[in-house]
Amino acid sequence: MDYRKTAEGLLKEFKGDNYLYGRDVLGDVGKVAAAVGKTAVFICDKFPGSDEHIEKIRKSLADAGVTIAKEEAGAGPNAPREDLSRITRAVVDANPDVLVSFGGGSTIDAVKSAEVLRTLGGDIEDYFGTGQVTAVVEKSGKKLTPHIAIQTAASSGAHLTKYSNITDLKTGQKKLVVDEAIVPQFPVFDFSVTYGAPKSLIMDGALDGIAHCLEVLYGAVGNPNYDKVEKIAEAGIGLVVENLPRVIDNPDDLDARDALCLATDMGGYAIMVGGTNGAHLTSFSLIDILSHGRACAMMNPYYTVFFAPAIEKPLKLVGGIYEKAGLLKGDLSSLTDRDLGVAVAEAMLELSRKIGFPVKLSEVEGFTQAHIDRCLTAAKNPQLKMKLENMPTPMTADQIDVYMGSVLEAAKTGDFSVIKTL
Repeated sequence: MDYRKTAEGLLKEFKGDNYLYGRDVLGDVGKVAAAVGKTAVFICDKFPGSDEHIEKIRKSLADAGVTIAKEEAGAGPNAPREDLSRITRAVVDANPDVLVSFGGGSTIDAVKSAEVLRTLGGDIEDYFGTGQVTAVVEKSGKKLTPHIAIQTAASSGAHLTKYSNITDLKTGQKKLVVDEAIVPQFPVFDFSVTYGAPKSLIMDGALDGIAHCLEVLYGAVGNPNYDKVEKIAEAGIGLVVENLPRVIDNPDDLDARDALCLATDMGGYAIMVGGTNGAHLTSFSLIDILSHGRACAMMNPYYTVFFAPAIEKPLKLVGGIYEKAGLLKGDLSSLTDRDLGVAVAEAMLELSRKIGFPVKLSEVEGFTQAHIDRCLTAAKNPQLKMKLENMPTPMTADQIDVYMGSVLEAAKTGDFSVIKTL
């Protein structure tokens, strides 16, 4: 497979002509905004090198006759509830025709939820789970304000998706709003904005893209859309495995950087077709010690072993990608069941080692047994049950301590042998 060509074709299939992406596209944001309104709230992240991009967006809006009624700072990492409240107040005060967000997943997610609260009212707790926003929209007859979501990182794919992750920093727990109604109507991704990103962000984001593709692929086994998911996942995972080491070795390799942008967009497409599961669920309870992408990258090898008996077909596909990159040891064709899972998991860990990532929780500064306890407690929360249901081997609440507990113990020590399978 030509991963890049396939990804570009899939993006066309996914978003048609409604997606503005590639190098140097920020100058066209004003035209998009002017088609839907005359006043905007501009919520933007500030980071090294961002000033020139922000100014380009301002100029584009002004040239198109769109007035910025208010400019507001973006959200902090993991979209804290405090930032959601602040951004909501800004949107309420300005009452814009269109929302323009410029930032990573946290800011885009916060703007998604801020508009829900501004237009539909209530508290964010009312919308955690799946389909709660659509239910209120249909009952009230109200419409959400158009959202131009400008992505700044090859990472979450938040500009393309129905997810809004919001975090309670006091409890250290992240929860999800999952709803088609909050998908940004006008996604934008100028790849050149990512060129100044530090290596840590590049790695975290790229491995988050793998996590989206991988977890959706695992959960799609036996579903009618499996073939479609397989194509998306192969392109996304292949682009990361092929290009992430290139970017780490040479940050000026812009073609490889563009490939990571396409890869994480494949991750965004994947989570619109299916759902993530184990590693994402666990990552929500590790936000105080790990970035989201890093937590998913660390946990997915261990969940791969846990799921192995139920996912032989996707494991052969994923194993082939890592084998092609020289990361998988042994003869893939002769492996089955748990042995296949361990081989693929080891290959995933080898990629992490190659780029300097930790491979077990005990290597992470600040990790304690309390994090495992928090993960197990959160997994039993009904608001997060979609992650359990998306697993290729679905788990009930009364099985969590034994089976998920064994996965977490393995991730703590790096010992696959302690993982118990259903």
